[in-house]
Amino acid sequence: MKAITYSKYGSPDVLRYEEIENPIPKENEVLVKIHAASLNAYDWRMLRAKPFIVRFAGGGLLKPKNRILGVDIAGEVEALGKNVKKFKKGDQVYGDTSGTGGGGFAEYVCVSENALAFKPESLSYDEAAAVPLGAVTALQGLRDNGKIRQGQKVLINGASGGVGTHAVQIAKSFDTEVTAVCSTRNLDMIRSLGADHVIDYTRENFTKNGQRYDLIFAVNGYHPISAYKRALTPTGVYTVAGGSMAQMFQAMLLGPLMSKKDGKKMGAFIAQPNRKDLEFITELINAGKVKPVIDRSYPLSQVPDAIRYMEEKHARGKIVINIA
Repeated sequence: MKAITYSKYGSPDVLRYEEIENPIPKENEVLVKIHAASLNAYDWRMLRAKPFIVRFAGGGLLKPKNRILGVDIAGEVEALGKNVKKFKKGDQVYGDTSGTGGGGFAEYVCVSENALAFKPESLSYDEAAAVPLGAVTALQGLRDNGKIRQGQKVLINGASGGVGTHAVQIAKSFDTEVTAVCSTRNLDMIRSLGADHVIDYTRENFTKNGQRYDLIFAVNGYHPISAYKRALTPTGVYTVAGGSMAQMFQAMLLGPLMSKKDGKKMGAFIAQPNRKDLEFITELINAGKVKPVIDRSYPLSQVPDAIRYMEEKHARGKIVINIA
């Protein structure tokens, strides 16, 4: 099969487009013929091993443990391990393979059946591949960590990326008042996703405008954690799923300490692949409440160019890799 591989950490220049052997599914695995995949920040962090801690979090200390990047996939079941019960050959599926080491930038991948769900019938393979990690991250950040509730005022900082575009729509599905923060060129796109208010961060600092929010979900950008706290209501929640390293580390290290001082909750989280949550997202898609946003599509051979574009941090929604 054709695949994009790497044997050392570095820039997209270390990636190789080559022919390798097809994987064989283990007892509880599904062999998926991949039609499309998509890029996530997870991929370039694993490629460059930045921050260094990713080497201890499954990446491999001196060199990559898993040679193929790509965690979001959509495709067709090609073969089954003997213990697989949920799927049959020919089923159209999508999922997040980060829990089993990635492997999405290839023509085939073996993945645990627990990482897959049936693809929404209304979505193409390209559209479905743009969903799993971003949507589940948004759902877990808002519902599980943010304790989102009907009627709340919710702010999404970094609303135009892969997680942010899903977060805006998921927050609206909980019947909340959503304020989305993005750049000038993305304002209309974010409005089209249902945001009640949009803030152009190049012209206005939402932490200084006097508004207060019940939930702030930060998926991009940077403000000091003290500024986020100032923008919360007395019992508000601030949760981080991305952004600058300073933003992430402040939330992880200072957030728990700051949460002890008053009723405000501050912290970060790492999303966990979860079939039940992906099936919940499927229901929202089928109900017309969530739709993926795709910026660009690249063929498998051009994954290095796709990563270079993603690293420019101008992508709106997801970057898709068309494999079939």
